Amino acid sequence: MNILELHHLKKYFATQKAVDDISLEIEQGSIFGLLGPNGAGKTTLLRMITGIFYPDEGEVILDGKKFDPLTDIIKIGYMPEERGLYKKMKIGDQALYLAQLKGLSKSDAVQKIKYWFEKLEMQSWWNKKVEDLSKGMSQKLQFVTTVLHEPKLIILDEPFSGLDPLNANLIKDEIYGLAQKGSTIIFSTHRMEQVEEICDHIVLVNLGRKILDGSVQEIKHRFKEHKFNVQLSNVPSIILESPAFHVAEEKANKYIVRINDGYKSNDVLKYFIEKDLNVDGFNEILPSLNDIFINLVEDTKATTRSFQNIEAN
Repeated sequence: MNILELHHLKKYFATQKAVDDISLEIEQGSIFGLLGPNGAGKTTLLRMITGIFYPDEGEVILDGKKFDPLTDIIKIGYMPEERGLYKKMKIGDQALYLAQLKGLSKSDAVQKIKYWFEKLEMQSWWNKKVEDLSKGMSQKLQFVTTVLHEPKLIILDEPFSGLDPLNANLIKDEIYGLAQKGSTIIFSTHRMEQVEEICDHIVLVNLGRKILDGSVQEIKHRFKEHKFNVQLSNVPSIILESPAFHVAEEKANKYIVRINDGYKSNDVLKYFIEKDLNVDGFNEILPSLNDIFINLVEDTKATTRSFQNIEAN
């Protein structure tokens, strides 16, 4: 079941197309990565999902019906990249105030705040002022105020910003836990290694358009270059030559080979076996999301420049 569907969303600012005909679907209970460089349209897209902006065209479907910001916003928890905290307020009062704005009674709010403060090791913060918090401490507080009303859809924009590795792992574990309990997470970040580790499905946007959509593993396989790491233990002093592959890189007894068109990995293994070489390691090299991200964004920029040159002439 899809918790969120976007149908042909468009948003314009003056002559700029901030979001240009984006459609996507997000399954309930998934951790979904929304990726893109600065200025790609991610924040505008998130603000339409949360009702901060209204789309110029298209519609948002939340939990099976057209999204109504006035009644459905309670189903969403949104942690923006910009800090949304009152600097002069005490931490406990801040969390209590925001929890009641999201529909919790005072007693329920206090109970849930204490629960989360204990989980994230924030028990001693209650009477501290927001302005006295470090960036990482502020991030933990914003995370708590985003999730404590148990929203169905949780939107986290750069949630690990300012966090040390220990606290980043703490928040990461809570994200997993929330998804396992049925919440859906939209995770927006520039850090590709976090996306590979956390997300089930990703969408990449650039210049207001969706340019990639799929599961992390499916996308990595889609862009693979048929390269393999090979480790041999008894390599004689011969050059490895075969129509099935060519050696792209060699170091000691370790090789990176690329399979030629028309051949398979079994053909490479067959060659080594026939040469009586001991194969100690053989694994495929899949591209990182970071490499895929950079190549696709650069290709999009190049294509856009070509169209602009054609229009100018």
